Amino acid sequence: MKTPYFLLLIITLVLIPGCKKKVGEVPAVQTVAPDFYSSKMVTLGCRVTSDGGTPILDCGLYFSMSAGADITGQKFSMGSDTGFFAGQVTGLTAITPYFVKAYATNAAGTTFGQEITFTTPPFLIDIDQNVYSTVIIGSQTWMGKNLQVAHFSNGDPIPTTTPETLDISSDENSPLYFWDANGDPAATVIYGSLYTWYAVTDTRNVCPTGWHVPSDVEWSQLENAVGGYLYAASFLKESGNTDWLSPYNTDANNLSCFTALPAGYRPATGGFALLQNEAHFWTSTESEATKGWERAMTATSFSDTRQGAAKNSGQSVRCIKD
Repeated sequence: MKTPYFLLLIITLVLIPGCKKKVGEVPAVQTVAPDFYSSKMVTLGCRVTSDGGTPILDCGLYFSMSAGADITGQKFSMGSDTGFFAGQVTGLTAITPYFVKAYATNAAGTTFGQEITFTTPPFLIDIDQNVYSTVIIGSQTWMGKNLQVAHFSNGDPIPTTTPETLDISSDENSPLYFWDANGDPAATVIYGSLYTWYAVTDTRNVCPTGWHVPSDVEWSQLENAVGGYLYAASFLKESGNTDWLSPYNTDANNLSCFTALPAGYRPATGGFALLQNEAHFWTSTESEATKGWERAMTATSFSDTRQGAAKNSGQSVRCIKD
């Protein structure tokens, strides 16, 4: 059995003024149910609403695969004050129930929040047997990795070009193509494939059965679930510099568990651009006759951008559950 652990600790402290407490009372603490969790990780929080009249010595969460988390689980210390604290646990197993209970300690003793439970979603397998984690963000369920399929869901192959850098800007009106990220099969394993808008809106469906390419409205719902587009990229991007350009991406925290990856894009004129520096995700919604709406994220910005992209360019796809 794998042991879960804190991947990173993000602390957001919001001091909460409370009523007068007599010295010697225990703290008041709440367990915050997760809004963001995937097949492999979860973002959890605790809220200390009162210090009981004496300073908080420690607060955090107990995390377990069985009920009675404060007895059976691991203890994760997250802070020593009143307010809200959030942390991310990784190393989880798909389709598994987990139990969480907040605690807070002062000189008078330790008190616990209500125990909550959640179940990690299953992995998803596409027609080419590629495996994806899935992630629950509010009311939506998304792929936790960029699409890399080479066939439509009915088994028909998605065409590509020879060479991969072929200029298609003037020869075809509605090219149905996909390409390896950066023209490199090894990069595709990490960053997924790039698709034209015509391919992702084809009725044969590039997504697995029961999933679809998100609309512009569904992307807006995702942005709103993480607090709005102004800070959406920070919450959606994979943190660190394993896959994003170093020394940038310092704003990313991935608290949404979405793990956005920067596959760059392919201009219709050929070639590939901005691998590790930018992520471009198609929506299924047309912005004008020759363009479709996309969402773009960069290594240097905490916002994501809604913009029209040429339909014959290659962009990434994240499928959403029907």
